[in-house]
Parts: sequence; C-alpha cells; structure tokens
Amino acid sequence: MITSEKRVFKKLGYNAEESEKIVKSLNKLLANYHVHYQKLRNFHWNVTGGDFFDLHEKFEELYTESFENIDLIAERIRIFGMTPLSLIKDYLEHSDITEVGTDLPSDEMVKEVLKDFEVLAENMNECAESVAELGDSATEDMLIAMIKSIELHHWMLTSFLK
Repeated sequence: MITSEKRVFKKLGYNAEESEKIVKSLNKLLANYHVHYQKLRNFHWNVTGGDFFDLHEKFEELYTESFENIDLIAERIRIFGMTPLSLIKDYLEHSDITEVGTDLPSDEMVKEVLKDFEVLAENMNECAESVAELGDSATEDMLIAMIKSIELHHWMLTSFLK
C-alpha cells in the first residue's frame, strides 16, 4: 500500500539538514564551474595571436575537464535526492566567477582563467571542509581530486605567462 505521508530523508545516513548543507555548497561550486566552463569555451573560440595553437588546445582541454567535473558535481547532488542548479540565470546569480567579453588579448584570457582557478580552489576547499565535518568522505574525495587538478593547471598557466 502506498501512503502519501512525507518521508524523512535518510538516504546515505545524512539527515535533511545535513543534506541541504552539502547540496547548497555543491550548487555554489556547480554555478562557479558553469560560468568558468563558458568562459573557457569563449576563450577557445576567440583566442588569437602568436600563441593561438597552444591556447586553443589548452582551453579545449580545460573546458572538457570542466564539463566532466560539472557532471560529477551535479550527479553528486542527485545522489542526495536533490536537484542541481541548471538555469543560466541561477549560475550567474550564485557564482563568484563573472563573465567577460570575447575580445580579450590571449594573455588576459590566461589571467582570467587563473583568477577563476583561485575562486574554484577556494570554493572547493570550503566545500571539502564542510562535507568533511559531516563525514561525507565520498564528496570530499571527489573535491580533493578536483583541487589537485586545478592547482596543477594553475601552476602550468602561471609558468606560461612568465
């Protein structure tokens, strides 16, 4: 017999309040990642100059990785039985990363990506600390892997600018 009573969320052993806290943090990261992803697509399409081939390829590599991470984050939110942000207006409202134009010089594009990496790393670290306090080692592990990758890319692009 199916009842219409509201169920108490106990999936994965987290109560509703804990799940809300985790998902809120992940949705903020998701919003930041989506804006970052679109900037990378913009830069990939619109980079020009002597370093075109290097940066065109690098931006594609970065947006491909970002796309994969976006999917992981959204699926993690779904694991908690909740809905990830999915509207552009929501991403822009919740993101600390902002859009830029299409006409930046290539070195400014790289500087923008570096700034985004710093925002993403800070966001990921805050989220990782939050989920660790709740004992969510799966989300923490996912975030740690992302942080490692962001740090590596940051180092490489910083070296590229020198």
